[in-house]
Amino acid sequence: MTCKGICVRYKAQKPVGTGRYASGQRRCQICEIFIKWEGLWCPCCGYRLRTKPRNLKYKAKLRARVEADSIEAEAKSISDMEAELAAEAKAAKAKETRAAKAKLTKAAKVAKPKVAKPKVAKPKVAKAKVAKVAKSETTKTKEKTACQYCEKPYVFIAKHETKCSKKPQNEQDSSENGSIAIKA
Repeated sequence: MTCKGICVRYKAQKPVGTGRYASGQRRCQICEIFIKWEGLWCPCCGYRLRTKPRNLKYKAKLRARVEADSIEAEAKSISDMEAELAAEAKAAKAKETRAAKAKLTKAAKVAKPKVAKPKVAKPKVAKAKVAKVAKSETTKTKEKTACQYCEKPYVFIAKHETKCSKKPQNEQDSSENGSIAIKA
């Protein structure tokens, strides 16, 4: 064991005049300081002091004190754990209520039907910014129509249908072109 440096608190010096055992102090073998003899263990490093308390009453008091300390430590740890569990339960309930509120607000947002804004014809202005805004609004409001061959929705359906891979004419052309590509 190593000394934890708590010895500085105990300003116990070597007693002068009487022997150290007569003054009721013992010397810790690790810390090498003289400590008042209140227990079997050094309060600094926890080392067992080299004493032989032969008094049965003293031994019984020591055992009782150690047991009381251990019971108190267990009670503290149990109460701390209960407090932590209660705090976690409160946090979990708070999260659940937040999640429920969020679901309700999302459901309310989803339930609202979207109303299409009527198109307003804006007068053409020479400024480029106004033209860009008008273009972006028209592209956003355009509806997608499904392709008759692959059934995927497209905004520019005519352009897609000419190049659609599932169109019967395009499938024949690709098979003919594929044989030419293999030559190389």
